[in-house]
Amino acid sequence: MATNTPDEQMTGPAVSVPSIPVEEIVSICQTYGNDRHRMLDILRDVQDRFRWISPKVMETVASQTGLSRIEVEGVASFYSFLSQTPKGRVTIRLCDDIIDRFAGLAAVAEAFEEELGIKIGETSPDESFSLEYTPCMGMCDQAPAAMVNDVVATKLTPDLARQWAQSLKAGKSPEEIVSDHFVKLSPHARATAQVDNNIRHAGAVLLGPVPDDAGLKTALGLTPVQIMDMIEASGLRGCGGAGFTTGRKWKFAAAEKAEKHFVLCNADEGEPGTFKDRVLLTERPHLLVEGMTIAARAVGAREGIIYLRGEYVYLRDLIEEVLADRRARGLLGEAILGVEGFDFDLRVQMGAGAYICGEEGALISSCEGLPGEPKTRPPFPVNRGYLGYPTVVNNVETFCHAARILDRGAQWFFDMGEEGSHGTKLFSVSGDCLNPGLYEFPYGLTINELLEMVGGEDAAAVQVGGPSGTMIARDSFHRRLTFDDLATGGAIIVFSGERNVLEIVEYYMSFFVHESCGYCTPCRVGNVFLQKAIGKFRKGLANPEDIDYLKDLSGTIIETSRCGLGMTSPNPILTTLKNFPLVYSAMVKPSKDGIRATFDIQSAIDGARHLAKRRSYIYDEDFSK
Repeated sequence: MATNTPDEQMTGPAVSVPSIPVEEIVSICQTYGNDRHRMLDILRDVQDRFRWISPKVMETVASQTGLSRIEVEGVASFYSFLSQTPKGRVTIRLCDDIIDRFAGLAAVAEAFEEELGIKIGETSPDESFSLEYTPCMGMCDQAPAAMVNDVVATKLTPDLARQWAQSLKAGKSPEEIVSDHFVKLSPHARATAQVDNNIRHAGAVLLGPVPDDAGLKTALGLTPVQIMDMIEASGLRGCGGAGFTTGRKWKFAAAEKAEKHFVLCNADEGEPGTFKDRVLLTERPHLLVEGMTIAARAVGAREGIIYLRGEYVYLRDLIEEVLADRRARGLLGEAILGVEGFDFDLRVQMGAGAYICGEEGALISSCEGLPGEPKTRPPFPVNRGYLGYPTVVNNVETFCHAARILDRGAQWFFDMGEEGSHGTKLFSVSGDCLNPGLYEFPYGLTINELLEMVGGEDAAAVQVGGPSGTMIARDSFHRRLTFDDLATGGAIIVFSGERNVLEIVEYYMSFFVHESCGYCTPCRVGNVFLQKAIGKFRKGLANPEDIDYLKDLSGTIIETSRCGLGMTSPNPILTTLKNFPLVYSAMVKPSKDGIRATFDIQSAIDGARHLAKRRSYIYDEDFSK
């Protein structure tokens, strides 16, 4: 191991760090054409190869891409999977979602700590292992879960954790622990060897039988306007949560006169409790690419990007194999299916551990090689998105639906579901139920009906739409899963009467605090105040007036935040105040001292009010949850 150089002494004089040859960094940059817009790819490659991004590396990358050192550092410091201090040769990231906690995460973490001889947040002295927590990995149906480098381990117990640690210490790679024949397996077999699909109910649209490229072949006989008319007539709405009409979004982008148009897939489903797109990426990757290709024909795009969340890196080889196969069969690239002028191709953009990149503006920033910060609106992405060009951003489920609509027709899709909520919906069900997994049903199902099918009849609370959605009590289980009643991007989390509602709320607020991009004061500061306030409620230190404080501060954050994260982050508090009022009232007592912060947030956010301009997020896929 090399001795520290002056610009690489990041971990103290007693710890040696790997030297990083300049020529190798230059080679990595050249792989991406020294393109600053590929900054995240460059830094991910550096991280994967050398386990950290040193100051010297940032200087070299800046020189190669024509940026300043501070611009490179801004990207390196934004994403949690990138590190400016050396990580172990094996990094174990334990999923710290509330579902994992309830499933026994603490005992699993303790087993890893004891076996590896390090605590959470530490790297072993010999630099073999790093152990840390990470937010929801999209494995809520098989918690507790962990990432071991790029390999996923699910359904962990303390005994399994010890076995993993012992095998790693014995020199086995994470891949070898999954299978002795890992490298010989197909990418699909590798994926399913790590993660169960858990398809519990296959509906008529996405999870049942799907013919190969029938929708794309139909699209070849239609004009772009006819394609978009069909999508609009089907009633398809964005499946990420916001529910904007997909056909209209495509038409807005197509109407923009520009040299280029782009189609981006939001496969960054970071909302805790959501894993539907994970299953589609595993079982329907061809359908996804087919849907994106149809969208490209409709809006006139020649290039597209699949933005794959960092936690789904185990699916990258599968998706790359699908893209290569489709290019070889004339389904991607130039003159698709022999049609001159119909050119479209895709690349995969890996994320690096940032929930905010599920917001389409932040996702576009990330694809441009920037920190994943939301963009000010207007203009909207359909007007000026990726690299300033008109851009369609939809999530995996939406594109898959679009391909099926072109195959079977608009009326077929429209006739399923209910008025205003047409077609089928994928529900990611997890928590306190007998049969967690993925379910496909037409819109209109009641919570009671769903609970009966998943074995969750004893539920006391259900979180619909993940933390940014709504938590409801038993007296609301008659409500329906539709855009006009209980809207959800897919997450359904079941909680039994044994769970502490305020513990769940406090966890969700800590999640939003951690995942805020930090751009605007209401989200950056206000959510911290809310988290601390809930902590005091849990300790019985709040008084009755503090309930009004929670409501007032929540309203302010919603009103003045720049993007969808801040506009929805107070929902765990607001929905539980409404639906579980006795939980709060039981924890308050009259006192002179409340929990109000001395910091004047109202003055601090005057600038944020001006920036936000209260523009509607009508085009937002809402974090692709």
